[in-house]
Amino acid sequence: MGPRQNARVNADSGAPPFAPPARTPLWRRLAAPAGVLAAVAGAFAYVGTVDPNQPGHYPVCPLYALTGLYCPGCGGLRSAHAFVHGDLLGALHDNAAGVAAYLAFAVLWTLWAVRAARGLPVRLVLDRTPLWVLGSALLLFTLVRNLPFGGLIRP
Repeated sequence: MGPRQNARVNADSGAPPFAPPARTPLWRRLAAPAGVLAAVAGAFAYVGTVDPNQPGHYPVCPLYALTGLYCPGCGGLRSAHAFVHGDLLGALHDNAAGVAAYLAFAVLWTLWAVRAARGLPVRLVLDRTPLWVLGSALLLFTLVRNLPFGGLIRP
């Protein structure tokens, strides 16, 4: 299709020929990242205020209650509470996978916000391999924290 035919197609659609695409305002591009950040900050503020070490504020993990085994999320609220209060070693002790997830969220959110601010498309496409590696790491983390020698990563 030549330039004249392309101009005719654009003219037929009502758009001026070779018009640049309309630019989305910055506040609209950053609305979704800001909303997600506000929700996560609110959740961390709540967990930082309401201590999970005090009984009665949060439900008990069903897997732990039924079997006595720690799931990958066990200790996550205590870890978030310690993280909010600046106790990184305590947060790592309560749930090291949770601390890794907090840091991964911070990196991914920053990339998302920067790309959105620049008007670039934001897509996260994961191949099967990283998902299998992540799943295997969580399974290994769960297995080790439930074995006798895994006391250092037990909540």
